[in-house]
Amino acid sequence: MLVKKQLVVILAGFVALAMTAGCKEKTPEVAEKEKPVAAQPAAQPAAQGKSGTVVETMNSGGYTYVQVDTGSEKIWAAAPEFKVKVGDPVVVPEGMPMANYHSKTLDRDFDMIYFVDSVMVGGEQAAAAESAMPEGHPALTVEAGGEGSSVDLSGIEKAAGGKTVAEVFAGKGELAGKEVTVRGKVVKFSPEIMGKNWIHLQDGTGNDGSNDLTVTTSAMAKVGDTVVVDGVVTADKDFGYGYKYDVIVEDAKVTVE
Repeated sequence: MLVKKQLVVILAGFVALAMTAGCKEKTPEVAEKEKPVAAQPAAQPAAQGKSGTVVETMNSGGYTYVQVDTGSEKIWAAAPEFKVKVGDPVVVPEGMPMANYHSKTLDRDFDMIYFVDSVMVGGEQAAAAESAMPEGHPALTVEAGGEGSSVDLSGIEKAAGGKTVAEVFAGKGELAGKEVTVRGKVVKFSPEIMGKNWIHLQDGTGNDGSNDLTVTTSAMAKVGDTVVVDGVVTADKDFGYGYKYDVIVEDAKVTVE
């Protein structure tokens, strides 16, 4: 009987040790679950509903830049060109914040600037929002006999593995969202509009409405240049203000040959 009692005591001791060990193993897991989740950095807030007085303004690249004193801070905003002067009361609606923005046309850096569709001046909507895109925005198409019509489009060969302008228009449905390569000549070049350079590209293919491809890029080119364009096709692009493109190639790499 004594032996049995000793065995029972020993077994009880082993059980107690096992339970203690099990608790120790689980403790880190519990502690880990109870750790507070680190706060995520807040997204940069838009300038929604900020009102104040214009303390500085300038026009450049089809945009009007205004520095607005809200009474508690000073903010910069830019909108399609509109009439405003220092001292005017304005309201800056919700916009797209751009940190560390460099304006090439102004050769000026902004720690933070908000790009908006329009700015309310003295309680009235800015004229630019009522009419059209910024002055100088490239036309949707280049009319026959207009700018670039003297560019010789003969002898332009399709890029290896690429598409012609007409093929891009014809296949826009299946090409949307895909990268294409197109060789052609620049028939119109509009720099620094809406933060991009705009190219009208033709290669002699296609008819009215399908012979002129709009390309946006950060690269430079000039009318008459033969270029190879590599970019992503977007179909039915609507910029608002009545400007809609059936086909456009955006943020393209442009190689001047």
